[in-house]
Amino acid sequence: MADHQHGSMDATVQENVYSAFMTFISRVAVAMILLAVFLAIFAT
Repeated sequence: MADHQHGSMDATVQENVYSAFMTFISRVAVAMILLAVFLAIFAT
């Protein structure tokens, strides 16, 4: 079995994917809130 050094893994790809995912989720959440407000105002 290979020796493992704790903390030696390069996690930059995972950090970039997580950052992109959080940006996407934040934008979708804002879009949903704006859609709900739009429907509350104009769909009556």
